[in-house]
Amino acid sequence: MTRRHWMNLFAAFGFASRAAGPAQAADTAAMPGTPSIEPLKLDDAQWQQRLTSAQYRVLRHEGTERAGTSPLNDEKRKGTYHCAGCDLALFTSAMKFDSGTGWPSFFTTLPGVFGTTTDHLLFMPRTEYHCARCGGHHGHVFNDGPAPTGKRYCNNGVALNFKAST
Repeated sequence: MTRRHWMNLFAAFGFASRAAGPAQAADTAAMPGTPSIEPLKLDDAQWQQRLTSAQYRVLRHEGTERAGTSPLNDEKRKGTYHCAGCDLALFTSAMKFDSGTGWPSFFTTLPGVFGTTTDHLLFMPRTEYHCARCGGHHGHVFNDGPAPTGKRYCNNGVALNFKAST
């Protein structure tokens, strides 16, 4: 079995969901040449009002949606993917690829939109990424993506809103 198969299996049974408290704010230090992003800080009750229960579980409690459940897996239109928590633009459709994992995947991001932390929940350390504006958990980045970056940003679909180009 491949690592990707095991990761999908664990996520399908809910083992990838973090039982700890809400997501902490991401490291928001801007990359050189990128604009500073003003943080959005809301209390827990405000987040619960703003988000669906699935979005709240993923964005604020670092949960994982079941593989293959997001309609964004099949999204092929040109447009932009935004954070469901704060509407920050994160990815363009040109950055998306079919990873075969069951989650929307991207090989790069818009500059300065994510902070990262190390997650030790499964058998190996993983790089977790969070929105630079609201601190919402989006997913994990792996080094098994396509050229030109070799990265795979494996994103929970419920953490994203798609806006088609007009």
